[in-house]
Amino acid sequence: AELNMKAGKKSLDGCDHKTAYSYLEAALSLLPQQHWENHYDLSLRLNFLMAGAAKSCCQYDEAEQLLRGISGRTRCFEDKLPSYFLLSQIFQAQGKVVDAYNTCSFVLLQLGETIPDSVTPEAAKTMVEDTLKMYEEVYDGDWLERKMEDETLRTVVKFYGAIIFLAFLSRSRYTAICFICKAVQLSLQNGACVYTPLSLLQLMGFAMEDNHAANLYHIAKNALSLLERFDVGGDQISGVFMNFYGRIAWHYEPFQVCGDNLRRGFESGLSSGSNLGFHCAFHVIKTAIISGEKLDSLLKEIDYYLHLLKTYKSELMKNALLISRETVSALIDKGEATSIDAKVFNNSSQEPVFFHQAYRAFWSGYTVRCHHYFEKCSQLSGQYVQFNPFVLKFYHGLNSLDVLKKKKSHTTRYKEVVRDAISAMKDAAANSEW
Repeated sequence: AELNMKAGKKSLDGCDHKTAYSYLEAALSLLPQQHWENHYDLSLRLNFLMAGAAKSCCQYDEAEQLLRGISGRTRCFEDKLPSYFLLSQIFQAQGKVVDAYNTCSFVLLQLGETIPDSVTPEAAKTMVEDTLKMYEEVYDGDWLERKMEDETLRTVVKFYGAIIFLAFLSRSRYTAICFICKAVQLSLQNGACVYTPLSLLQLMGFAMEDNHAANLYHIAKNALSLLERFDVGGDQISGVFMNFYGRIAWHYEPFQVCGDNLRRGFESGLSSGSNLGFHCAFHVIKTAIISGEKLDSLLKEIDYYLHLLKTYKSELMKNALLISRETVSALIDKGEATSIDAKVFNNSSQEPVFFHQAYRAFWSGYTVRCHHYFEKCSQLSGQYVQFNPFVLKFYHGLNSLDVLKKKKSHTTRYKEVVRDAISAMKDAAANSEW
């Protein structure tokens, strides 16, 4: 059993998940009766590795069954923690956001953390300001030399990193910000750990939605450099690249550079079996649409990601990719020959739908419809910010200018939009060197 387990672990490390599954399945079959009582450590490790291999092979039901079996056999709560984390990832991959959120929040409560029922915008803003102030006070050479030694604290930061996206989808943007600030503050108070770079980048991603100050970009760059201090796996690289190049860097760096690195993040996530790889895929397509990549090539790339989602039995980011595909198909031939029979499901986050409707209308010459949907995006500001506000204002401004030039309307609102867009472009130009 131990030899097969070692072979399975080696295959997992090499991202050969099917071979790993075979070895680990053989190892489990060789365990003696009452192995949990007589070979506890071996049984715990082997069952967890098997669950991981099953998850990577899209055997989600089997993986969940194995993890629940581990939870029922473990001798202490600490031994359950890896299983809970993997279980939350399985739920997320299947689109069971509430189940994933509840799993992470349960663990955090058991570890002594508090989970707020709701967070106000004012409270979230105060937490961000306090956390950034703490960063300025703490970040120096001495802090960089400190490492978070407490394993429980490292686990807390890890679960906060997992729950943030889930909170954004199932609770609110402000609840997600609350969790981010807690994770970063723990690192600033106790030293950095392998999960600190991701936490810092998650914080900067949200902070830059309201404040595009250059110092936030420098903090993000510092977080990226922290990776060199730790042995970071593909799942961490995927999350770090998604946050840095998908939410931060494109304020300052060329879209093409961001897109290339997001593809690297996708590949790292895919090879490690991380859900975050498909988050990178979404940002790849979003960046490619805005930066003007060839539509035919873009359509093929979206179909490739959708094929992988089907292969991996994952619902993660499927809706967002389908919305993007509808846009690309509409721009190629109005969907006459390039559309597919796949339904886009409505959900609580309407910003992608409104943006894509506005974007399609802009390039199709429907100025009134374009203005209508961009106005809806503006009304959602502060709730759902999946698209760069500069991009929204840029196209909204161009559309409004076109309306005014054609003398279709001289309403004050169109003129306000143009002035706001010009101001935003000046800010964007000040941030970027290229």
